[in-house]
Amino acid sequence: MSRPRLPPLGALRAFEAAARLASFKRAADELSVTPTAISHQIRLLEEQLGVRLFERQTRRVALTAEAALLYPVLRDGFDAFAEAVAAIAARRRRRALTLSATLSFTAKWLVPRVASFRAAQPQLDLRLHASDDPVDLAAGVADAAIRYGRGPYPGLIAERLIENRFAPVCNPRLGLRRPQDLREHALLHSEWRHPTADTPTWRNWCALAGVDGLEVDAGLRFTDESHAIQAAIAGHGVALLSLALVADDLAAGTLVQPFAPELALDGYPHWLVYPQRAPRAEVTALRDWLRAQAAAA
Repeated sequence: MSRPRLPPLGALRAFEAAARLASFKRAADELSVTPTAISHQIRLLEEQLGVRLFERQTRRVALTAEAALLYPVLRDGFDAFAEAVAAIAARRRRRALTLSATLSFTAKWLVPRVASFRAAQPQLDLRLHASDDPVDLAAGVADAAIRYGRGPYPGLIAERLIENRFAPVCNPRLGLRRPQDLREHALLHSEWRHPTADTPTWRNWCALAGVDGLEVDAGLRFTDESHAIQAAIAGHGVALLSLALVADDLAAGTLVQPFAPELALDGYPHWLVYPQRAPRAEVTALRDWLRAQAAAA
């Protein structure tokens, strides 16, 4: 079905302003035209509709019965136009940037903290890109990334963000008190993509702790560290985990660190990396926020 032909938008806008302000002069001032122009637009609209829209009175105009039917529809319509235009303008004013990080770091460290970023940067939309594969920052896949390892990272600025220490953690219900209690529970393992002699494994931890006779390769294995964390929270065993990633769980009491020692991997911090070109304001804001969060943690 074809839509009926509507009067010119200028005439409708002139009518809406005159009806709302009850004055051709005030409508002219609002629309930055002359009162004569308003009168001309109203006359064109009356001719097209075949009805009178205003009763001219001293210093003001009053709506006719026909105009009283038309005005609320136009008023609501122009209000809706104004809201839509304002929303579009606000979206254009918003800025966005993408931060890439591993699946476990995104889930356990970034996601619980994004509310504070929104509070600190309300006009900046943060997009989290979770992947265990390093992204190509030069290609624009992300603006910055959290990398875990020794480095170096050619072509990127790298800032040490969080130092890593690993220790046994478990659900407090397991009741562990000493390293020998590990023999009574399953060991939870996070598989590393590129293990080295320094990789935080149960074998390395037992060597440091002086624990003998533990089946260090037995237990449950996970390719995603966040799954190992969830298994530990659920009480399925004891996991050797980054204390930085489970800091919130330790603080909440859903996990406990029953005993020492801790594996300190000085060469494997979490790094904030971004391209060597001068960072734009959004990246600088993200960097400052990450630094503050890391310091608080």
